[in-house]
Amino acid sequence: MSSDEEIRRLRLPLVPETARSLKVGERVLLDGEATVTVGYLTHQRMVATINAGEPLPIDLTGGSFFHMGTCCYEKDGRFLPHYVNPTTSTRFDALLPTIVRGLGITAIAGKGGVGRDVVAALQQVGGVYFAMPGGTAPLLSAGVVERLETGWDDLIEQFRLSRFSFSGFGPLIVGVDAHGNSLYQHLSDRAEDRLPKILARLNQRRSLAAEQAAASSKT
Repeated sequence: MSSDEEIRRLRLPLVPETARSLKVGERVLLDGEATVTVGYLTHQRMVATINAGEPLPIDLTGGSFFHMGTCCYEKDGRFLPHYVNPTTSTRFDALLPTIVRGLGITAIAGKGGVGRDVVAALQQVGGVYFAMPGGTAPLLSAGVVERLETGWDDLIEQFRLSRFSFSGFGPLIVGVDAHGNSLYQHLSDRAEDRLPKILARLNQRRSLAAEQAAASSKT
């Protein structure tokens, strides 16, 4: 995508038609609401709750689920963000397919992408993965309005399920679209294609260095 292309502004949670209209590489700004956490334990609880057929403390059905740490302060009865910071989504690859399918998640966001099984689950339900740029906590924090509610408050703030409102959150990049296309898999495939040539050049240089060392030892 060229730098002068328009950034799409979308409202969360995404309706299926909007999710399926997105393409890998598109840039977006997000308004609306999403539920966030960074906790692996939280994901485990979510899976156990879904498998038990019980409701989550925050209803995520058809919703948006962000891998993002948060720190808030209270002012006039509202919980406002000190900062937010994305975390790596692949940490949760083993648990996300159940969460995506069980809740019909239409958008995940985080950094680092997701694995093949999560891509397949998103394709099945018609959901996307938004890539948050690393090292941009101040920029992302500016797009967070407030924390609306929390669930599983026995956990530390970062691990709780927390529902936030957003206004102009981003820009983010569509890393995985609802049709099974993955920017991360594309990059991985390109790297694998280039690897044999890279290894061949390295071996050639090693051989040349060994020959030069042997020649030097004889002089």
